Amino acid sequence: MSKRKKKPMTITDHLRDAVNDCPLSFQALEQETGVTRQSLMRFARSEASLRLDFADKLAEYFGLELTERKGRN
Repeated sequence: MSKRKKKPMTITDHLRDAVNDCPLSFQALEQETGVTRQSLMRFARSEASLRLDFADKLAEYFGLELTERKGRN
């Protein structure tokens, strides 16, 4: 039996989880973040990716940030 390394979550995974776990409606989330409802819905269903500026807005809203890993070149 070989053990497979668990693939680390991507930025997209973290953002999608945050959107899907958010108790707000897509309409309310649009009003809070400025990210369009259509973009939120398609992203939440894994039908589309987000523009980088939309990802920035969502990350800020949900308190997520990108940090550099130690020991990586």
